[in-house]
Amino acid sequence: MSNSLALLRKVLLLDAVTCVAAGLLMLVGGEALSEPLGLSARLLQIAGVSLLPFAAYLVYVARRAVLPRSQVWIIVAANALWVLDSALILATGWVQPTLLGYAFVIGQALAVLVLAQLEVRGVRRLSGHGVVA
Repeated sequence: MSNSLALLRKVLLLDAVTCVAAGLLMLVGGEALSEPLGLSARLLQIAGVSLLPFAAYLVYVARRAVLPRSQVWIIVAANALWVLDSALILATGWVQPTLLGYAFVIGQALAVLVLAQLEVRGVRRLSGHGVVA
């Protein structure tokens, strides 16, 4: 396995781990986080629960013998949508977060953006070498 392929698999698995961690934090801790973040517990819990199946999908893709290029691009698109949605909920005034809430939403969006960029870089490196289907 090439170093680039191994690195892409690690990035996908890191993405999965962060999804599980953030998902459980928001799902289980939504009530406790709601007041300090200024975000509704329901919003946090729905966001949290949505991350868990995505994490499972990330693990499934990362562990395939051949990484399907189309599935990695789907992951990148989903991450980009998460970043866009994060920006939109702040920009539209749909939520009224505290300063800590802004930091939470922006921080997780930036982390997802970095992961998406690493995934793009990884799939582009591999697509020319016939390692990604």
